Amino acid sequence: MTQPLIVFLTSRSEDYSQIAGFEAGADDYINKPIRPRLLLSKIESVLRRFNTNESTFKESAIRIDREQFIVHSTNGPIILPKKEFELLELLVSKPGKVYTRDQIMNNVWGDLSIVGERTIDVHIRKLREKLGNHYIRTIKGVGYTYQEL
Repeated sequence: MTQPLIVFLTSRSEDYSQIAGFEAGADDYINKPIRPRLLLSKIESVLRRFNTNESTFKESAIRIDREQFIVHSTNGPIILPKKEFELLELLVSKPGKVYTRDQIMNNVWGDLSIVGERTIDVHIRKLREKLGNHYIRTIKGVGYTYQEL
């Protein structure tokens, strides 16, 4: 029996409400008001992650535990903020695939206009600090890719 997907769509945006939602098993937490295109994009993103072959994560040097929101690496468990977790999950879902900045922005942040131009770079830098520089490679002028050692 497969586990159901749980997505909260709510007007409650307090941190404690979101934390409670994730602790209750949410796969995503979406705040209202939200534009219909962004809502569809977020739902499609959750479905893509749900439909991803789990063996890719288990064979990887990095294993992502969606239920506990923890990343397991050779150095032990790592707890990441939500956006870093989602960014890493996207990159690890298809090792070797180069994701453009637009693809990353659409899959991780959606249509949010409040996100700054260098946001992706900052999140990539933080992931490299936590995981090591060898997992995420920059393809100049194109984007980023996850590579196994």
